[in-house]
Amino acid sequence: MTAFVSLFRAINVGGQRKVKMAELKELHESLGLENVFTYIQSGNVVFSSEEEDVERLRRQIEDNFEQKFGFHSDVFVRSSDELGEIIEHNPFQNQPDKAPNWIVVMFLGTRPADAAQKNLLETYVGPEEIFVNGKELHVYYPDGIGRSKLMPGLIEKKLKTVGTARNWNTILKLQELMQR
Repeated sequence: MTAFVSLFRAINVGGQRKVKMAELKELHESLGLENVFTYIQSGNVVFSSEEEDVERLRRQIEDNFEQKFGFHSDVFVRSSDELGEIIEHNPFQNQPDKAPNWIVVMFLGTRPADAAQKNLLETYVGPEEIFVNGKELHVYYPDGIGRSKLMPGLIEKKLKTVGTARNWNTILKLQELMQR
């Protein structure tokens, strides 16, 4: 049995596309997934499954979500091992001057092409520190996320893929839940 997390894009943001976490938990349980926990309202679900094909799990959750709630939400599924690697390769670790609530990982649908990564890194000028690592983008927002011009829409446009972001504290909590 492998632990996974499913991360939903753009639900419960600004009063739009509302989904109760209890209903999200029920959806996962209806798919035969076990040990299901939700964490905060932004669409984070930890679960266990005998299925080890992350892409198959993602499609199954995404398709059933759309059937149940009547709208599409991109879903990003990562295994416990993958989340552990993301944490281990955090480019901001051992830097006490970096506030964890201003460190964000954007989980991407696909690994961006090298040219797209270069385009983002060369054309965006701002105080943020940006690192692309496979299907994740690590960002440090020194002035806070709310004041930044480096918004998810810009990142998605430059990298030519969709994504959903979580702050570092949330990622650590999800890892803790996955280790139960």
